[in-house]
Amino acid sequence: MNENQPAGWRREKDEGNPYTEKMNLGLRTGIYIITGIMASGKSTIAQMLAEQFERGVHVHGDVFRRMIVNGRMEMTPGYSESALQQLLLRYRITVRVAEMYYDAGFSVVVQDVYLGKVVESFLDEFTSTPVYLITLNPSVEAVKDRERNRSKKGYTDWDVEALHKALNTENPKIGLWIDTTDLSPEKTVSQIIQRAEPEARIR
Repeated sequence: MNENQPAGWRREKDEGNPYTEKMNLGLRTGIYIITGIMASGKSTIAQMLAEQFERGVHVHGDVFRRMIVNGRMEMTPGYSESALQQLLLRYRITVRVAEMYYDAGFSVVVQDVYLGKVVESFLDEFTSTPVYLITLNPSVEAVKDRERNRSKKGYTDWDVEALHKALNTENPKIGLWIDTTDLSPEKTVSQIIQRAEPEARIR
């Protein structure tokens, strides 16, 4: 990548000119955090957003949970202190990995479920800037419909209403919140690109 090219730049083919350079003017190099409840579209949107950068990374926070072979404690209703400590460990690992990629010159898109009181402590772990927070907030019915129509099932212990309520009543109202109920993934990413500055930026 040319050092004089802005961070949001990517090369796209264009009719008549396969080397047309197109720039997403709303995106800067940084760390972008995508959150929301299960089946809200986090993985899809994070992947599509990471692809907008010439040097982009998609960090799946849940990967660090699945790396535990023996002794893994799940965050279920009535979770234990051990389960909470493993969740916080996973968040700390996510921050370190994201910042290592960012320090190496990548734009990083992190995605995971971040809910309740732990959100602010998670965000406080970041020392890099800029950091952007995007919360995907489709309706309960939209989440249920997406859950029915996907192969991966997330709602085995939790119910949609409980998590949706926690997201909307316990999470800090910071960053960019998007009601994606009636938005396609493409339109959602377009909203993020257009509104990242200044709405999504938290530091």
